[in-house]
Amino acid sequence: MSPYLEELKVTAQAMVAKGKGILAMDESNGTCNKRFEKLGIPTTEEYRQAYRQLILTTPDLSNYISGPILYDETIRQSTTEGVPFLKVITDAGMIPGIKVDTGAKNLANHPNEKVTEGLDGLGERIAEYYQMGARFAKWRAVITIGDGIPSRACIEANAHGLARYAALCQEGGLVPIVEPEVLIDGNHTLERCFEVTDETLHTVFNHLYTQGVAFDQMILKPSMVIPGKDCPTQVSVEAVAEATINCLLKNVPVTVAGIAFLSGGQSIEQSSAHLNAMNALFGSRCPWPVTFSYARAIQQPALDYWSGDSARVAEAQQKLLARAKCNSAASVGEYSASMDETPVLV
Repeated sequence: MSPYLEELKVTAQAMVAKGKGILAMDESNGTCNKRFEKLGIPTTEEYRQAYRQLILTTPDLSNYISGPILYDETIRQSTTEGVPFLKVITDAGMIPGIKVDTGAKNLANHPNEKVTEGLDGLGERIAEYYQMGARFAKWRAVITIGDGIPSRACIEANAHGLARYAALCQEGGLVPIVEPEVLIDGNHTLERCFEVTDETLHTVFNHLYTQGVAFDQMILKPSMVIPGKDCPTQVSVEAVAEATINCLLKNVPVTVAGIAFLSGGQSIEQSSAHLNAMNALFGSRCPWPVTFSYARAIQQPALDYWSGDSARVAEAQQKLLARAKCNSAASVGEYSASMDETPVLV
């Protein structure tokens, strides 16, 4: 039994406290640089640090965000005034988290499928991150829907990796965010997405159980059940919400501490609308909090506006806060599209 038992339970509950979600700002340097390149921002550590400082020093962010997920570079950085980002986060009343996987790699003998790596030395890395002040972690698995895929091999391999990661986290004092992402890319139908998500979640929880993972000390970060981006038959917000909640109710143990969705390539408005519908229409059926763990769906307007210009930080922070506020409202079923245009006044 983990010596961190009570601490893990308390942390997991705080991560999905009412009206709060998790901010995914754990993109690797390579991914961050690609986003910068599109906007003409220099791809240097100095500009990555400035961007992350912009996010973490946003006034009142903790009203809507329980904690940010950081990348290894970010957790070691400080503000331009020399205050460690970890101190900025905890002083604001948020919980620091850390991405610990090393990325999705090609799965041997299975073309077009991936398996996430990073188990080697993970126990030692978790110990270091805990010592630094991190209290939760994230590991993302990627499941692609396509012609003849996903294979059982792919689903099993990723479920096993997620379960071993989660067990190591709980042993080392970090609440694991378990993220099995069924990608939105493709022309698959809502029904096909349901089938794959159903099989994936069923397999993941079997492996978590086998590895002794305590469900009340973990957060599930699933994708929504939604037609592929190229599917000619798109469906209503309500249909996505209903299919997603039905899939979760079928597969997710009631003792899981919370569900925090990824946005997974949906538009900013879609991400909020779908989450809102789940809570407004089906919240009473859900035994766990249903909230968000979004990246671009919160950050993109701020990044676009900032574009590397230090004179634009305050206004960019307002845009970030506005998206955080919209998704906070969606997590309690109180979001409306009119909020998208409403400036936040601090």
